[in-house]
Amino acid sequence: MSSMIVISATAVPDHLRGALTRWLLEVTPELYIGTVSARVRDELWSSVTACTADGMAVLAYPSNNEQGFDIRTVGKRRRKPTDFDGLTLIAFQRHSQENAKPL
Repeated sequence: MSSMIVISATAVPDHLRGALTRWLLEVTPELYIGTVSARVRDELWSSVTACTADGMAVLAYPSNNEQGFDIRTVGKRRRKPTDFDGLTLIAFQRHSQENAKPL
């Protein structure tokens, strides 16, 4: 069965962007949406994880859980999906400059 997926890929090589556009629509720069099977989704994600290099990517797809979707991420990022009693929440990592108190 096919389902809708969303991939956000930032600072990835052009050949990966081209590969994604074979299966998905690039609705805005670096944001891809489409309806594919679970097998195609997993193959696309394997390509993304192999080619991300210094970039980052996020995949959101339907899942049978309370939220109705699951998230996969790869690359360096400040936001990290974290499981909290069965719900996926986003943990935000601050840089050291942000922790400083204003005068």
